[in-house]
Amino acid sequence: MKPFKQSLGRIFIIFTMLCLPWQSASAAPYQEGVDYVKIAGIPESSTPVVREFFSYNCGHCYRQDPFFEQTAHLLGDDIKFDRTPVGAGRTSWILSQEAYYLAQKFNVTKQVHGNIFTRIHEQEGAFTRPEQLRDFFVSQGLNAKEVEAAMNSTDAKLALMNYDTQAQLAEIRGVPSLVVNGKYLVKNPGKTPEDLAKLVRYLSTLEEDNKP
Repeated sequence: MKPFKQSLGRIFIIFTMLCLPWQSASAAPYQEGVDYVKIAGIPESSTPVVREFFSYNCGHCYRQDPFFEQTAHLLGDDIKFDRTPVGAGRTSWILSQEAYYLAQKFNVTKQVHGNIFTRIHEQEGAFTRPEQLRDFFVSQGLNAKEVEAAMNSTDAKLALMNYDTQAQLAEIRGVPSLVVNGKYLVKNPGKTPEDLAKLVRYLSTLEEDNKP
């Protein structure tokens, strides 16, 4: 009996040792509450998507923009990178929301995105009057009357309301903030664009993994 018990013990130890690597490999690489938190959520028209909540007036957003641009490049066409400007009830920040709306409206976001950051943080400072916003877009090659019409349109007002609603539903407390698939708020983006891209890819699959 004794040798039989010893054999069983050896088998159990070997089995445990074989299972350990599998358990380690199957463990989640990121922790909820540490790397990300689940939020009430915002409706996204399509997924997978990572959304940056930002403001052109935010110095940290300005400094982080190249980091996020590199991350978006790494994600490629697999995961859409989108943005929502935050107004926070401040006049200059609301004008920056309008700046983003105008860039999207006239399909010049790639052209003017970096230029808006540069204008605010390296040149003339924040927009404080609508006329300044109009003049900036005219300097970027747009027609003054068309810009003014867009700024005064119902679509502009609705867009700003939508931005604010998204920020509220996403429980945004500061910028820049990243939300994946409208449900997962990134807490620890990592030190490199590669780190962030890996986390975003992981979060983008959670919803599929949790489906029955």
